[in-house]
Amino acid sequence: MPDQPTRSAAHFTPPGQPVFRSFNTLGLWTLYMKEVRRFFKVQTQTIWAPAVTTLLYLMIFTLALGGGANGTRIVLGVNFASFVAPGLIAMAMINNSFANSSFSLLVGKIQGTIVDYLMPPISNGELMVALVGAAVTRAVLVGVAVAGAMLLWPGVSLSIAHPWAVIWFGLMGAVLLALIGVLASIWAEKFDHNAAITNFVITPLSMLSGTFYVISNLAPAFQTVSRMNPIFYVISGFRFGFLGKSDIGDDNLAVLHGAIGLGVLNVVLAALLYALLRSGWRLKN
Repeated sequence: MPDQPTRSAAHFTPPGQPVFRSFNTLGLWTLYMKEVRRFFKVQTQTIWAPAVTTLLYLMIFTLALGGGANGTRIVLGVNFASFVAPGLIAMAMINNSFANSSFSLLVGKIQGTIVDYLMPPISNGELMVALVGAAVTRAVLVGVAVAGAMLLWPGVSLSIAHPWAVIWFGLMGAVLLALIGVLASIWAEKFDHNAAITNFVITPLSMLSGTFYVISNLAPAFQTVSRMNPIFYVISGFRFGFLGKSDIGDDNLAVLHGAIGLGVLNVVLAALLYALLRSGWRLKN
């Protein structure tokens, strides 16, 4: 019997080099649901606690700066409570998006379970989409919970003037901080590194983004600095969706420039994150 032809070694993938011939929908969905269930199992801490904390922010700043419990001080044509509420909702969304996405890979590296993310048959792009998607899901749930809590405070109106702005800036802001969170988790080697980014980068950018004030009250130099802060556009654009007015402008065209810039920034960060995941920097080395 003649020998069966042997297959050339050139037809085989080199050892350790994964090959993905199609989009792994099941793998992507499985990882996404794993991340969602992880934060949903402790929803009191991850969803409802931010709602209570943000409501306390609203109470304190309305009483201190708003001229009373009903926020009788007028800012951008509305009472202070209605002015500050959209910014607080957006701030809660982006902070929780960062907290969620910056956790998984870092814990995997510290506990030695990072292989659970690197070994499954999913591509780097699918890994990135699953982690970012879960963080955005948490951000949306927190936003809904915070908005519901805001309605308990007297004087707050959350009527929507421009739905597109609420949806776009809410989602793009969550995606922005989710991407930054995954980048931070790749760079960080311990929880102190992640906490440093939170305390010295994310929190200052969030608090100095015009959440509690309009930047027209600042000196020109500080107005310029504020406009270099991407979270400023998230807060102002999200507020424009509710009030129809913002620091960016009072018409769709003015806010549209900020929306496009935010989208471009997310594309750039996504490309950077994909390159890092593909290289395995601080994950496989």
